[in-house]
Amino acid sequence: MSTPSERQSAEDRFAQVFGHLPAVVAYARRRGSTDPEAVGGETMAIAWRRLADVPVADPRPWLIATARHLVWEEWRRRSRTHAGPEPTADAGFRETGLDPDLERALRSLSYEEREAVLLVAWDDLTPAQAARCLGITAVAFRVRLHRARRRLRTALERTGIESSDLEMGHA
Repeated sequence: MSTPSERQSAEDRFAQVFGHLPAVVAYARRRGSTDPEAVGGETMAIAWRRLADVPVADPRPWLIATARHLVWEEWRRRSRTHAGPEPTADAGFRETGLDPDLERALRSLSYEEREAVLLVAWDDLTPAQAARCLGITAVAFRVRLHRARRRLRTALERTGIESSDLEMGHA
């Protein structure tokens, strides 16, 4: 049983974690969740239950990894409900108002490559944070990101978009 001071400390710590809710909801929305707010809420509920597991210094990669799992489970439930095939890499990719050429170029990447680019460019994670989110080494992530950027540049060049026109994050 926790003491009142331990409980207050946990509540203060969770308040810091909870500050990342908008980033978690935005992640879920861009990954095609039908209810991104629910994904954000469930992510925070899991974070509260597992507060000791949430890194103190930088909780965002842990939170995004949890949200990734919840979004993937949502895709799987939808595919089972609709008797469709297992979700594909594009199943949940959604960003409204995206330039059609950029969307095609992003869709030309593998799921892993696209996720690397998006975690850095749209979710504003550093390569080290994104690697933690994906459960891979920082070196492996940097290699994946480098290859993904190269393939994305090539795909964009075919459409006439200059890759320097896009905010791609920095490795």
